[in-house]
Formats: sequence, C-alpha cells, structure tokens
Amino acid sequence: MDSPHSPKGHLHDEDVEKNISSQRKSSRGGWSAAIFIIFVEMAERFSYYGLAGNLITYFTNELHEPIPTAAKNVNTWIGVSSLLPILGAFIADAYLGRFSTILVSSIIYCMAMSLLTVTVSAIPLHLRKLMFFVALYLLSLGLSGHKPCVQTFAADQFSEDSAEERKAKSSFFNWWYLGIVVGGSSAVLVVIYIQDNVSWAAGFGILTGSMVVALILFLLGIKKYRKQGPLGSPFTKVAQVFVAALRKRHTEVTTGQDLDEYLIRDDKSQQQPPTTFVHTNQFRFLDKAMVIDHQDASSETTNPWRLCSLNQVEQVKLLLRLIPIWMCCLMFAVVQSFVQTFFTKQGSTMIRSIGSIQLPQASLQIFVGLTIIVSIPIYDCVFVPIARKFTGHSSGITILQRIGTGLLISIISMVVAAVVEAKRVKIVRDHNLLDNPKAIVPIRVWWLIPQYMICGLSDAFAFVGMQELFYDQMPEAMRSLGAAFYLSVVGVGFFLSTGIITLVQAISSKGGEKWITNNINRSHLDYFYSVIAGLSALNFCLYVWIAKGFLYKRIEAKECNKEKELNLICMIKS
Repeated sequence: MDSPHSPKGHLHDEDVEKNISSQRKSSRGGWSAAIFIIFVEMAERFSYYGLAGNLITYFTNELHEPIPTAAKNVNTWIGVSSLLPILGAFIADAYLGRFSTILVSSIIYCMAMSLLTVTVSAIPLHLRKLMFFVALYLLSLGLSGHKPCVQTFAADQFSEDSAEERKAKSSFFNWWYLGIVVGGSSAVLVVIYIQDNVSWAAGFGILTGSMVVALILFLLGIKKYRKQGPLGSPFTKVAQVFVAALRKRHTEVTTGQDLDEYLIRDDKSQQQPPTTFVHTNQFRFLDKAMVIDHQDASSETTNPWRLCSLNQVEQVKLLLRLIPIWMCCLMFAVVQSFVQTFFTKQGSTMIRSIGSIQLPQASLQIFVGLTIIVSIPIYDCVFVPIARKFTGHSSGITILQRIGTGLLISIISMVVAAVVEAKRVKIVRDHNLLDNPKAIVPIRVWWLIPQYMICGLSDAFAFVGMQELFYDQMPEAMRSLGAAFYLSVVGVGFFLSTGIITLVQAISSKGGEKWITNNINRSHLDYFYSVIAGLSALNFCLYVWIAKGFLYKRIEAKECNKEKELNLICMIKS
C-alpha cells in the first residue's frame, strides 16, 4: 500500500538522476577521453578565430563594403553566433544528447567552411557576397550546437561521484581554456598572415582542413567517451515548478519530522535516487510546489504540474541564483570587447616598426593569448596547491572568488588604458597632430602591451571561472544550456558595449564635443575608459554583494538521503 501522502508515479526528475548516475558508472571517461575533446576544441577555435579575426578586412577589401557597414555585419554575426547556442543547447539536452549534437553540428560546420572556401575562390563576384553570407550563417548554425556541447561533453568525462575526478574536473577547465587560447592565437599568427599575403582561398582552405581534423579527432575517441542521452525538455520541468507553486500559493505549510510518512516515492520497492539536493531557504515561495494537499494525496498518479519533488524545486532555485551572477558578468564582457576595437585603433596611430618590419595593427592581441598561456599553468600548478593549504578548498579558491578576481583586474585594465591614452593624446597635442588622424604619433606601440596583458590575466580568472560556474552549478539535465548561458555573456556583452558607446556619444555631444569620433586624436577615449572603469567598479561592488549571499549547490551523501531528503516536510495545516 502507498502512503496516503505519496501519490503513485515517481517524479520524473528522480528518474533523470538515476539515468545520470547509472551512466556515470561506466568505465569510460576521464582524462584519456577529455584530451581528445580538448584537441577537437583547439582545432575548432583555430578555424573560428582564423575567420572572425580578419572578417572585417574581407568585407572591406574583397566585398568592398564601407567600414561602418562592414563593422555592423561583423558585430551582427558575432552576436548571433554567441546567442544561437542557447537553441542548440536546448535541442541537445531535450532531444539529441550532447554527443549526437556535436557530431551533427560538426558536419554542418565543415560544410559551411567548405562553402566559404569555394565562395572566395570560385564564385563570380556578383554572386559572391550572397553566397558568402549564406555560408557565414550556416557556420553560425554549426556553432549553435558545437559550442555549448563540446565543453559540457568534455567535463562530463569526469564523474562527480569521485573526489579525485572532481578535483581533476576543476583542473580540466584551466587546461580547456588554455587549449582554446593556443588554437586562437595560432590562427592569429599564421592564418591571418596567409590571408593577407598569399590568398583568401588558401587561408580559408586551411581553416576548412582544421575543422575536418577536429571532426576526425572527435570520432577517433568515440570508444573512450562517457555518453549521456537526452534527458527531456529542461524548460518543461522548470515551468512545472512555477505552475505548481502558483496553484498552491494560498496554501499554508508547516514543518514535520516524520520523513517516511511524507516522502514522495513511487512504491515500497522504489529505490531512492543516489543523490538528493539539500533544501535551501532561498526563494521559499517555490517550496509550495512540494506541498502534498488533499487532491494530491487522493490521486493515484502524480500530476507533475501540481506536485514536484525536492530535487526539481532546488534545480529551479539553482537557475534563479545564477541569473544575478550572469548579469554582473556582462560588464566584464564589455571591457573585453575593446581589445578588438579601440585598442587596435589606438595601435594604428603609434610606431609599430621593429627595424624594417612593420607590425600589423591587430598583432598586439597576441599578448592577450600569451598572457593566458603563461598564467593558466602557473595558476593550476603553483597558485592552486599553495592556496589549497590555506583554504582547504580543492580548487584553492572558490569559483566566485575566481570570477571576482577577474572582474577586479578588468577594472585595472581600464584604468591603465585611460592613463596610456591620456599620454598618447598629450603627445598628439604637443606635435600639433590633432587634426591629422592618419599621422603616426611619435610614441611606441609597446605602451599598449600592459593593458593587453592585464586583459589576458583577467580572462584567465573570469572567463575560466564562468565556464566552471555555469557547468558546475547548473542542473545536470541543463548543463549544455549552462555552457550556452556562459557564451551568451559574450554576445549580450558585445551588444551592450555598442549601446554604451551610442549613449556616451549622445550625452557627450550635448557638451559640444563627442568623446568618440572618426578622428581618434580628437576623441576622448581616456575619458571613455574612465567611465567604463567607474561602471565596472560599481558592477564589482554589486557582484561582491550578490556573491556573499550565493548558495552553492549542495548534495546529501548517499547514506543520508533517507534521513534528510526533505528537511522541510510540507503538509496542510489542518
């Protein structure tokens, strides 16, 4: 006989937990599987940055677009490519599973790169622009499934049931991001040079070959992977909690101690899920979704739109706790967007020669990558072991502390950028070059290296931390979406940057002189950087306040599940 408070039909999210746990017991996975996926990502990032890093040059030089139009097209494509992964992640989590989604999207990716290569080499000029944009947005479609799933799939190779593998997973995120930087930096150094000095067809051909290599590498490791199938629509389970809580919004609840009497289960033989979330007191209005009222108690089956389990409710709380952190990370993405825009424009006016060699104006971006390449091994191999001795934390410091450090460093980068720009403008004035924006200012481009390196250091802390946070703290059935949300920080931050620039132009023009104009010598980028530093400082204070109240995901030990699954036993007051 079932308990009168326990409707038949075990809740779906517990079945999901069992599915995940049983798949974890596979002997596959670990570093031997993850290393394949890291190299896959390196090859894919090589292709992506080899295309994105020089795309505006192709638009202006080959398709003969005006600079403003070309910039708009680049911004739109990057924004779309950063937001589409939300759709790809939903499809992966709900329908295809991560492995299948990666495979399908990689094939689409290869097709798009092949079409780009054919377009720049064989398509007549009057049709080239149309075909190029078709191929470009086909590539966005491939990115939509590839980007959110590859990182999540790689992290899935480390089980959370093992303390040793949990420690390895934290280290994995460092080496994962290092692989991304190595792939992207290699493309900046090699492919862009070939595109500018050999041919666009050769450059795109190399990028296509790199993506084919990525697909082959992915298939080579197929027998080593720990795979996880689709777990159902995550949005449906989230909606069920809100609907159930809303239906019982007038219900009064009390706490009880008799766990066995009120525990939600299918039947006496139904085993408990191997892990159960600890009940939290945040967002307590959602707890009413767990209330067993008279209608639930008298029903022979569970209506998931009226009654949800502790796990399901706590998973929704996880999502709600992540939203404020996501919003605080947007300002960081705004700062990072200047690396490819204003920093490069500053460098174009400075002395860039080394002997008889003239450095490309965008070449200093390599210092961002080099800083990350150097700092991540130091962080993982030196800082973490030392910090671990003082904090006792397996990762040395918490994820939120790591992100916060990155946000703080990004403020410093804006302060340094403002100081350097003020010095550059002073020299411009001293040499009467204010109305000659194409003139080379007698100041070495090396003055910009500190701000590039500081940006790279902030990347190593914040971006890696965000990747880990949006994986680790997401419900397991929504981890591909977690990766997509992390990527959306870049996309939304990119659009936000454009909005801030427009707003600053509008406000400063009322004072008689725009801070950002086509003449960089007449602009006031130093003022602009100072404003961004101030906004970033306010954002950092908000982040610290939010982080102090953040509750990390907590899971009860397997042997304690029966005693503590429902710390709050909800029942109707009679």
